[in-house]
Amino acid sequence: MGLLPVSGAALRADDRVREAARGIGARYGVDYTDDEAVAALLTERRRSLEREQRRPAAYLGLLTLMAGMFLPFGIPLSPVLDAHLFAVLGTAGGLTVIGAALLVHARAQWKHALRNGPLAGYREVLGVARAHGIPLAHIPPWLEGRTNGGGGTGAAPIPTYPPVEPAPEAPAETETAPSPSVTVPAPVPVPVPVPPKPWAVSYYEQTADAGGWHDEVGCLLVLAGAGGVTWAVTVGTGVGFAALLLVPAAIWVWLAGRRQGREKEELREEALKYVKELQAAQAAGARVPELSPQLRALLDDHH
Repeated sequence: MGLLPVSGAALRADDRVREAARGIGARYGVDYTDDEAVAALLTERRRSLEREQRRPAAYLGLLTLMAGMFLPFGIPLSPVLDAHLFAVLGTAGGLTVIGAALLVHARAQWKHALRNGPLAGYREVLGVARAHGIPLAHIPPWLEGRTNGGGGTGAAPIPTYPPVEPAPEAPAETETAPSPSVTVPAPVPVPVPVPPKPWAVSYYEQTADAGGWHDEVGCLLVLAGAGGVTWAVTVGTGVGFAALLLVPAAIWVWLAGRRQGREKEELREEALKYVKELQAAQAAGARVPELSPQLRALLDDHH
């Protein structure tokens, strides 16, 4: 089971959220407080949505649209097409319209599958949980109709509800309260602790978006060195040979980039290990906090 946006234990911990989730689940025939049922639902619906995106109508529409758009560019290259100019342009226009219509139809079918059914109910549950102050650890981009790493609200965003005040605590019983019988109090469930974030994971979050410039800078230094030597040979001055010093600098930059790449890969493995620990803790009933953008992107890429 992967990391869910929120665990069933977190939903059941608040009576109001539990009742709302069960009411929504009754409409769609899904128990949204059951982690296994939710995981199975998300897996099945994701595969279904991927099949919707690979429907023949989508590929046919794309090919037809491309044919209609590029057909006019062949008119100057073919005397036959040039001799029937108006017919070719009319055909191109028709293909463009048909292709666009097929793509719009495929997109509409995908949106309908995304916005309706049990997924719509699950998004309602997530909106209710967020309104009651329950953190959502990670929302898969596909659940909102977004691409991996893409921003925006998506085609089916999580609904937003007004924040709800925390439930008032029940008043404590006084010592004079009558007690007809002595009862053994029910054991209070001990909350499952969330694994602490290791230093390596925090450092990964700080450096995940850094770097990536070493190859470009190294190439520029090599080109600058080669240009300086060429200028020195062509003009006949020895000053340009000083540009050869840029070549060792380029090698140093490349080695630094390689070392940074190895470090980031090691930190990435530590971050993946931490995410798996969060998944295990969530499955045991822990309330996992919202992941950082770096960990969310890592989880999206990993899946």
